[in-house]
Amino acid sequence: MKKIAVYCGAYAGKNPVYEKMTLTVSHWLVNQGYDLVYGGGSVGLMGILAKTVLADGGRVYGFMPQNLYLRGTALNNLTSLTIVDNMAIRKQKMLAAADVCLALPGGAGTLEEISEAYSWARIGDNSAPCILYNANGYYNLLEKFFKQMVVEGFLSTEHFQKLCFAKDLTQAAKFIADYTPPEIRKYP
Repeated sequence: MKKIAVYCGAYAGKNPVYEKMTLTVSHWLVNQGYDLVYGGGSVGLMGILAKTVLADGGRVYGFMPQNLYLRGTALNNLTSLTIVDNMAIRKQKMLAAADVCLALPGGAGTLEEISEAYSWARIGDNSAPCILYNANGYYNLLEKFFKQMVVEGFLSTEHFQKLCFAKDLTQAAKFIADYTPPEIRKYP
């Protein structure tokens, strides 16, 4: 069984397209044979994602920091819920458990988590492909910014190609199937 870490919003967003997108991804995960690894929450796109995967008969592994767990944000009936001391440990545990990293729309936390997973891939600490699900153009500006990193010489073209801005799940699946981790930079 493969595991995919999905990073997404603790809010559902204003546009109903994001909830619909999350439902589509949830069904796709189960149909592709993926177990879900996520932040353990019951709210926003995270809650929609996990509840749908469970309803479809999938397995869901949540990782949640103690402070959020004490606020009552955890989803009940998960396959497994691991409570950790803080967000840094949560991110490490999720990444260690995942074969693929996928970001749906979300806020600063979502962006930070997928950026860290991608950054770790570039230094050899994460062998999982990193994908931003860009349906509805949510990540267009971020993709433009990453291209600017290449133009300005802060990111190589080769490493940029190791990050996928997928317009649909067919593109995401192809990226996963064809993925090889980036070559680790050699320093003089």
